[in-house]
Amino acid sequence: MKFARYLPLVVLVTAGLPAIVNADDKQAMLDDALSAAPPTLRDKVTVMDWDNNVLQKGSNDYTCFPTPPQLEGTAPMCMDGPWMAWAQAWMKKEPVETKTIGISYMLAGDGGASNIDPYAEGETADNQWVVEGPHLMIITPDKTLLDSLPTDPNNGGPYVMWKGTPYEHIMVPVGPRK
Repeated sequence: MKFARYLPLVVLVTAGLPAIVNADDKQAMLDDALSAAPPTLRDKVTVMDWDNNVLQKGSNDYTCFPTPPQLEGTAPMCMDGPWMAWAQAWMKKEPVETKTIGISYMLAGDGGASNIDPYAEGETADNQWVVEGPHLMIITPDKTLLDSLPTDPNNGGPYVMWKGTPYEHIMVPVGPRK
C-alpha cells in the first residue's frame, strides 16, 4: 500500500477544502481515478478529487481518488469502507481495528513505497522500496491469517506489506511491475 505518498493530499480530502476544477481537469481526474478500479465497478464507485469534490456519485461502498498531484506517474486508488477507515487511522498514526475484510484496488499501479515502513517517503538502502504494478490490497480483522503469507515482495505472488505494524495488509499483484 502506498499511503505514505498520499498523506498530504488525503489530509486535504478530510479537511474538505474548496477548489475550482475546470471541466478538462475534472474529466482527466475522473479517468485517472477510474483506472484504479475493475471495469465492473467503474460506473458504481464514487470518485472524489483531493479537495473533496465529488466527480462521480456512486451506488456502492467504493471511493476512488486520482493520482495525487504532487506525484509523477500514475497512482490512483479505490477503497471500500473498511479501507477508508483504515486510511483515516493511518493518517492520524492511530491504531486501527479492522472489523471486516476490506479490499482496495490500484489497478493502474503506483510509484512505489517501502514494504517495511508505513511512513517512508522515499527509497533507502534498507526499506525494501517496491514499485508495484496493478494490484489489490486486502485487510482482515484476523491478523493471524497474515502469518501464512510471505513478506517478500519479490516472491511472485501475494505478500504482507508493513508486517508487524498496525497497518499491515496483503498485497496481491495482478499484473507485471512497471
